Amino acid sequence: MLKNLFKSLTALLICTMFTQNVVFMDAAEPWQLGFQDPATPIMEGIINFHNHIMFFLTAIGVMVFWLLARCLVIYNAETNTDKIDNFTHATTVEIVWTIVPAIILMIIAVPSFALLYSMDEMLDPAVTLKVVGHQWYWSYEYSDYNHLTEENEGINFDSYMIAEDDLQPGLFRLLEVDNRVVLPVNTHIRVLVTAADVLHSWAVPSFGVKVDACPGRLNQTSMFIKRPGVFYGQCSEICGVNHGFMPICIEAVSLEDYVAWISSKIELAEESV
Repeated sequence: MLKNLFKSLTALLICTMFTQNVVFMDAAEPWQLGFQDPATPIMEGIINFHNHIMFFLTAIGVMVFWLLARCLVIYNAETNTDKIDNFTHATTVEIVWTIVPAIILMIIAVPSFALLYSMDEMLDPAVTLKVVGHQWYWSYEYSDYNHLTEENEGINFDSYMIAEDDLQPGLFRLLEVDNRVVLPVNTHIRVLVTAADVLHSWAVPSFGVKVDACPGRLNQTSMFIKRPGVFYGQCSEICGVNHGFMPICIEAVSLEDYVAWISSKIELAEESV
C-alpha cells in the first residue's frame, strides 16, 4: 500500500513539474452539484456567501426538526395528558423566536449587500468588450482599438458553435466555438451586452457573470479574471428553437499573449482592406 502511494505521489510530482504551461478548461462535469471553480473575485464572493448561508440554513433546519420531534414526544395526547392541559403560552419563547431570526437576518444581510455593491462596482477598465446576441450566435467587438485600424472598425467577429462532427479530440460538445474571446488576466474588463433581435443572456458561471441582452438596451458589467484558462458559458435566456446552441467560450491569457493576439488581429484587419 505504501509502495502504491509513493508511486502515485511521484507521478503527481512529475505531472506538476512538466505541466506548468497547461491551460485548464473550466466546464461543468457530469452530475455536478456544486459551483464551478471561481476565476474572479466576484465568483469567489458568491461561493463564500453561499457557504455562509448554508451554515445558517443547516443550523436552523436541525433546530426546527429537533423542536418538532420534542413536541411530538412531550405533548403527545395519549401519553402526556397533564402537560397538555396545563399548557397555555410561553412569552419568553415567543420573544426568543422573534429576536433570534432578526439577528440572523442582519448577519446574512451584511455580506449580501457588500457582494451586491461589489458586483455593480465599475472601476476604470483597461479593456472594453461589446457583446451582441443574435439568433443563434454571439458577436464580439473590441472597441478600444478602433483608431488602430484604417476604417476605424476595430476588432469584431462572430462566434458560432462548432458542430459535433467538426470537433477536435478533447473539445467539449455544445460548448466549443469557432472564434474564442481572448481576454487578459489581472486586468479590469468592462463588458457591454445587448441584442440584435430577441432577449438573450450572456452568462459565464466561473466568472459569476450573467447579463441580460436586450434589444435597444445596453447593459454592462465588470470582470477581473485572476487565472488563465478556457471558460465556458451559454445563453441563459430562452431565445428560440436553437437557444441551446449559443455557447460562450473565453480564453484568459497573460497580458503579453493578449497584446500579441490583438496585434495579429489588427494585422489581419489591415490585410483584408
